Amino acid sequence: MPIDKVLRGLTERASVSCALLALSLCAGTAARAEAPLSAIDWLSQSVAVPVAQPLPPEEPAVSAGALPADVAVSTLDGPAPDAAGLLSPQATGLPRALWGLGRTDEIAAALTAADPGNLPALQSLLLTLLLAEAEAPADAAGRGVLLLARIDRLLAMGALDQAQALLEAGGSQAPDFFRRSFDVALLTGTEDRACEVMQAAPDLAPTFPARIFCLARSGDWNAAALTLRTAQALGFVTEEEDALLSRFLDPDLYEGEGDLPAPARPTPLGWRMMEAVGEPLSTHTLPIAFSHAELRDAAGWKAQIEAAERLARAGAIEPNLLLGLYTERLPAASGGVWDRVEAFQRLDAALTSGNAEEASRRLPAAWAQMTGAELEVPFATLFSERLADLTLTGPAAALAFRIGLLSPRYERIAMARTAADPAEAFLVGVARGALAGVAPQDAMGRAVAQAFLTPALAPDAQVLLDQNRLGEALLWAMDRIATGVQGDLRGVTDGLTLLRHVGLEDTARRGALELLLLERRG
Repeated sequence: MPIDKVLRGLTERASVSCALLALSLCAGTAARAEAPLSAIDWLSQSVAVPVAQPLPPEEPAVSAGALPADVAVSTLDGPAPDAAGLLSPQATGLPRALWGLGRTDEIAAALTAADPGNLPALQSLLLTLLLAEAEAPADAAGRGVLLLARIDRLLAMGALDQAQALLEAGGSQAPDFFRRSFDVALLTGTEDRACEVMQAAPDLAPTFPARIFCLARSGDWNAAALTLRTAQALGFVTEEEDALLSRFLDPDLYEGEGDLPAPARPTPLGWRMMEAVGEPLSTHTLPIAFSHAELRDAAGWKAQIEAAERLARAGAIEPNLLLGLYTERLPAASGGVWDRVEAFQRLDAALTSGNAEEASRRLPAAWAQMTGAELEVPFATLFSERLADLTLTGPAAALAFRIGLLSPRYERIAMARTAADPAEAFLVGVARGALAGVAPQDAMGRAVAQAFLTPALAPDAQVLLDQNRLGEALLWAMDRIATGVQGDLRGVTDGLTLLRHVGLEDTARRGALELLLLERRG
């Protein structure tokens, strides 16, 4: 039903309802206008967030170095949302006192800034830190600051399923947490359930756009139209929101008027409404979290593949999802992603049939395609075991060995290999953690070797460990290795040394092999 007809039929009730809606929504909308920006600037303003009152001014802290000058103090027996996690200490191998004497705000800032340097081993380590069960920092005071920072970092990585699971583990329906859960639902196609939660929660104050969206999703178009009229009358929607909401409620009324201008900074709510009015926005240039929207059945196969590739590069999804999409059907065309799909399928068919000769012929082309897309580690995870089961010939045999070193089976692959040259001997040594008697072949190799043969903890790392701040020390190691990838190879040595010193030998070896085998420099 056209919105103008709906509104004309509800004119008398609108004047009364405007007042009632104003009482319930005005305060929330005002709070929305004043709310501070999130660390993630694309979150939807779905519910009003209370504005924190400013604290009295304090003397500025003075620090003589990059490390915090003081440690934190704690409040006993309070709630500890920051301790929530999905992975137990037994699963992670990390202590429950992961953050030691660190300060909450500094830990949160370090997590936000952490740079795994496009290395899958470090991406996995960061994911583990974000999902780990651990005691809340001493000064957490039940505020949930660190939990929110961990969730935001997961969202920024595109790890939406993990973020939603952590939101549920935290158990809070406070506005800041619900906003994130609502956006995850919008991007993963579960928005109807999120709308039900929002409408049933008395402590949440939905903003006008979110309320209108949810009313329409529930089929109550009359109430949605009335709510829009209320928002217009009270001046609580911007011109951009008004145009989009009006078209969302009755797109037929605007047929032939041309497309809406694309928003400068789309939110998940805006993205879904643009899609609903037949003007979907490409996710290629949007934050990686939006790629999940392309994994829904409503998206085309090409869009699904490209979204899965982007998420796989970030370590946000399992490689098997990529496998399922690559092998779903025959390529629809040639060039670009279709060449990658074809090469993948031809190799998969050769391995499935056990044809070593055909696999030897198909492997180089498939590897070249995956290298061009920086999907080497997901590819290795999927195929290393099957490649090792065949007796490949020619260049494919040496290539399969190197691919195997990028997989979780790297040590077993190395132990079964007789090195063909000094370069392979060094790779075998790294994979086995035994570099005595093997020679590095380049500057990166020398930086790696030093961490295994003559390790020495950097002073900054020692300070963090002395204060039992292992989590921050691991973030420091990531940043040092990322610096090394950019050219400061001392950072590679420092970071790998720290990882090995604290017992993360597997992460250190996998990271070292990725540094040696992947083109991730500069």
